[in-house]
Amino acid sequence: MKDRRPSRLLTRDVLRLGVAGLRSRPARAVLSALGIAIGIGAMVAVVGISTSSEARFAQQLATLGTNLLTITPGQTLAGRDAVLPPETVPQVRRLPGVLDASSVARLDDLTVYRSEHVDPRNTNGISVLAADQALLDVTGGQLAAGRWHGPATDAFPTVVLGHDAARRLGVTRVGSQVVLAGQPFTVVGVLAPVALAPELDPSALVSEHVATERFGYSGSPSTVFERSTDESVADVRALLPATVSPAAPEEVTVSRPSDALAARYAADSTFSGLLLGLGSVALLVGGVGVANTMIVSVLERRREIGLRRALGATRAHVRAQFLAEAVLLTLVGGVGGALLGLGVTVVFTLAHGWVLALPPSVLGAAVAATVLVGAGAGLYPAVRAARIPPTAALSS
Repeated sequence: MKDRRPSRLLTRDVLRLGVAGLRSRPARAVLSALGIAIGIGAMVAVVGISTSSEARFAQQLATLGTNLLTITPGQTLAGRDAVLPPETVPQVRRLPGVLDASSVARLDDLTVYRSEHVDPRNTNGISVLAADQALLDVTGGQLAAGRWHGPATDAFPTVVLGHDAARRLGVTRVGSQVVLAGQPFTVVGVLAPVALAPELDPSALVSEHVATERFGYSGSPSTVFERSTDESVADVRALLPATVSPAAPEEVTVSRPSDALAARYAADSTFSGLLLGLGSVALLVGGVGVANTMIVSVLERRREIGLRRALGATRAHVRAQFLAEAVLLTLVGGVGGALLGLGVTVVFTLAHGWVLALPPSVLGAAVAATVLVGAGAGLYPAVRAARIPPTAALSS
């Protein structure tokens, strides 16, 4: 009796046929997989760098805190620059919820040079500030080298340089001398970059005592920094203008430096979104390349298709074979792209001293996306191959 059971094609046979089809045209398969790998690699790298940047930002905020406020003078009703009173810091310290306060004052018309032989017009954009003793504690600043101002240094012409100021002056070690307001000053310290007070980086800071004794500092600060408890930030912020200038609170500007960091991070995230979109376009282009490769493969293998159909292969078997080839092709590209993106993220984070924060789910999602792209790209060529009549395929 004739066996009428339908022909079957096992999953392992489908995979074997798919691998054989790719191995028969290795150069074409590699180039098509490379297009997928570039798209997936770009997407994984963008996501990895973005998440690592977000983790670094969160760590930075946790370290620096969001409870720092800055007070600066605004403008009077007449349009002139307002002035903070000399007693601003003590007044701010008396507010409930305030942990500490400090200040700096810009000393106008003072310049600093590496030596007296430098052209006076070449100021390098370095400002001279009179700094309160508690400045580093309040702003979270750190010394990269040397020491901060104190009673032992107040009796001498000493200066602490901000990070950018030291670089612009070419000062590489503590103990060097610079010319400040025409007088030789010894560099006793160099600051590390101050994230929440970037105006300190391009500055030369002298103590208030030295500023008063040598430059006639009046005691009126240009910027006041205030630390409060996390719970009282909003309340303190509302009280500061009237506390600093009861007669004209509108002449006082209060801001939170961590808001600027958040805005900068938001801008970076927007740029990352743009790069992610470009990676998606690259992946789409790679998918079109796979579809084109599979269509050409169908046209080139019409005799093979006809022979398989003549030997009993069904349309479903032919569809499964070409669909498997497309999925395997994109899967290879997806795995390679995921590894490429991971490698780029690792190199980038190591180069910037960040902690790698790429979720493993991103790699899995990237590979899954390539499988979907492969299925979509290979569907039409597979259906087209299945519809070729065996007689037409064999006679072509």
